[in-house]
Amino acid sequence: MEKEIYLKTAELEAVHWWFIGRRNIIDSVLKTLSLPKRVKILEIGCGTGGNFPIWGEYGKIFGVELNEEARTYASARNMATIVAGSLPQNIPFAPSTFDLIALIDVLEHVDEDELSLIKVFQLLKPGGFMLLTVPAFQFLWSRHDERHHHKKRYGRQRLLQLSRKAGFQVILLSYINTFFFPVIAAWRIVNRWFKLIDNDDLALPAPWLNSLLARVFSFERCLLPKTSLPFGVSLLLVARR
Repeated sequence: MEKEIYLKTAELEAVHWWFIGRRNIIDSVLKTLSLPKRVKILEIGCGTGGNFPIWGEYGKIFGVELNEEARTYASARNMATIVAGSLPQNIPFAPSTFDLIALIDVLEHVDEDELSLIKVFQLLKPGGFMLLTVPAFQFLWSRHDERHHHKKRYGRQRLLQLSRKAGFQVILLSYINTFFFPVIAAWRIVNRWFKLIDNDDLALPAPWLNSLLARVFSFERCLLPKTSLPFGVSLLLVARR
């Protein structure tokens, strides 16, 4: 990602509705998994460490991050062991090391996504879990994807095939950010057609609106244990080795 994006992410990820909603959904999904006590957790592409408070409830955290500036922010949290690295080949840990590996909006940055999931499978202990999110639907491609250096956006079947091919048993696969999908999709399509100004989606709304958006997005955590959402701006997958 561009340097400016890392700086803005570090500033906003604790308060912006999108980050809050995503963390709440991830946390609710984790609570449904049969994780052992005090697990070893690896977040690949941990960025500035905004997800560490979630993982910290479950065990010891390790983070892998390619960008040096992001590693500095993540290390300053004093919550995890941070090392330099990237998928698929440059992950400095032995096979069968971790109980849980998270890739939160990471896979879309990698050319070799199939090989990357195979690597994650190898790093997990037998019975370990992978949790990942990716941006959904290629037709939603926008300036946001370009500024974040995305290679692609994913559909449900593509992500399912990649995970199974790597050896995973898929437990949960659902779109998320479903309630706001019509508005976001319409805006991006109109923007692309008429070449309007396309921001990076990280502007912080007014406090009352930010709080409302966070509540609405977070409500999806109540639906995921019961159903797989049929569309959304992102995809969430949980799989087991």
